[in-house]
Amino acid sequence: MTVGPQALPAHAKLRSPRSDPAQLSLLFDLPGTPIAPVAPAPPIPPAPARPKDAREIALGAQTISYLLKRSPRKSIGFQISDDGLRVTAPRWIGLHDIEQSIREKERWILTKLAAWKERSTRRALPSMQWASGATIPFLGAPLTIELGASQSALAEIAGQRILQIAMPQHASPQQIKDRVQAWLQGEARRIFESRLEHYLALSGWRISGWGLSSATTQWGSCTAQGHVRLNWRLIHFTQDIIDYVIAHELAHLKEMNHSPRFWQTVASLYPDYHNARKALRHQHPELLPELF
Repeated sequence: MTVGPQALPAHAKLRSPRSDPAQLSLLFDLPGTPIAPVAPAPPIPPAPARPKDAREIALGAQTISYLLKRSPRKSIGFQISDDGLRVTAPRWIGLHDIEQSIREKERWILTKLAAWKERSTRRALPSMQWASGATIPFLGAPLTIELGASQSALAEIAGQRILQIAMPQHASPQQIKDRVQAWLQGEARRIFESRLEHYLALSGWRISGWGLSSATTQWGSCTAQGHVRLNWRLIHFTQDIIDYVIAHELAHLKEMNHSPRFWQTVASLYPDYHNARKALRHQHPELLPELF
């Protein structure tokens, strides 16, 4: 079981179609200046034909375009692709039932579109410059990288958290990035293990093992055999979010679902999970700063 947005039968990244804005040119004719003959404008190419399987549907205050594909499958499937929302439905299901199914997924679809817009905005931001003075998020607050220390250590100077790295100032960006990522993963392993031990002692439960993950679609997982995996990039967040994900995954030791009994189990470990869960819903591994 995973922490994160509702899963679809298939996954794909959603990208917005791009188009260049129209450009207008304003020409001034000066008095007495001969006007050169103007060549006829080239014909405007016809607009690309709309796919015959493209349709539109109103969801809330928005009109969403989607592609409808018919197939031999037995149920209606939803997929987010480069073309936007793609719906695959059996040939025998009518359009009314298909659109009713889309409306039932309205919240999920609009949430995914909003997340895509945020990802697009982040991709447009300048990439991080790996050098002394750069900052990264660590446990919910900025952490400034400082090169040239005699040994690597975490320090607080004048109210500012500093990650002192034992590397020369002329170290390459790749060397700095690798060293910082290794440090973050080491901190993630140390802190997550401590919090796991806390909640296992609190519950009296046992796990078969645990490890860090680098997943791009989930924050954590727990197998039926009791093996827990935690996304190391949770180290960017505050401890309440880290604790919530750990409590969530451990609750799957008792309930391999997301039923009311499951959430009662989460609450028995972490009573204030609602606020952390709400905060995490606005995060996603792909929405974190593109550090690595």
